[in-house]
Amino acid sequence: MHIVVSEFMSLDGVVQAPGGPEEDTDGGFAHGGWSHPFFDPEVVGGAFSDALTKAEALLFGRRTWQTMAAAWPERAGDPFADRMNAIPKYVVSRTLGDDELVWDNTTRIPGDQAVARIEELRGTEGGDLLVMGSPTLVRTLLREGLVDELRLMIMPVLLGGGKTLFPDDGALRTLELVSTVTSGTGVHVCTYRPVADQ
Repeated sequence: MHIVVSEFMSLDGVVQAPGGPEEDTDGGFAHGGWSHPFFDPEVVGGAFSDALTKAEALLFGRRTWQTMAAAWPERAGDPFADRMNAIPKYVVSRTLGDDELVWDNTTRIPGDQAVARIEELRGTEGGDLLVMGSPTLVRTLLREGLVDELRLMIMPVLLGGGKTLFPDDGALRTLELVSTVTSGTGVHVCTYRPVADQ
């Protein structure tokens, strides 16, 4: 499987709480919902629909999974929501109990086994294993060289601080820009892949 990361990102690299004010207020983050003015159904929405169509499973960190699990089941009847609810899902967590896995088709990956289990998943036959949100998990995947594709929806806004995706370990990681498209709202949808043999 190919691990594909798809994220809303501000121009200064912040991915925290794009969806709403209460989504993630860690560190006093006060700009939740910042992506809404820049969302357009054709380019930005189309990028997410395309990613979900090509995915054979979803991979989440605990916090993002809990946010999604609280939102998507009640939206049944919409084709995008129906796909979100039906597709196999994996959540990395040290704290979630199996009785808390209330979103259909969810399997827990214990936090202390995350890298090994995700490497196993990546080594199986199949399409894309799609990651949305989950910045802590994405940092780990990038650090371990487990991201095959990075799809960033870079929005024309500066947030002045917040959670980012990128490891701060001082390592150089070169990426190739595979495609880019710009929406009428000024969002750059950029697809990157790691350059082999760095």
